[in-house]
Amino acid sequence: MHKYEIVIFWDEPDKIFVAEVPELAGCTAHGQTPSEAAQNVNDAIDLWLETAREFGDEIPAPKSRLSAA
Repeated sequence: MHKYEIVIFWDEPDKIFVAEVPELAGCTAHGQTPSEAAQNVNDAIDLWLETAREFGDEIPAPKSRLSAA
């Protein structure tokens, strides 16, 4: 499991759930359910990271969310 933020939303025109990874430009996936979209985007993250490593591209660190004490 990755530590990148995943945003899932409903796309009305296409009638699908879309999952985006804001830290990884262009890293998106979709599915018929939110769970399917999340699973698919995790596969997309793997491919995104693999491709970035292959081409020597910078890989952004996952966002850090600090909780207030």
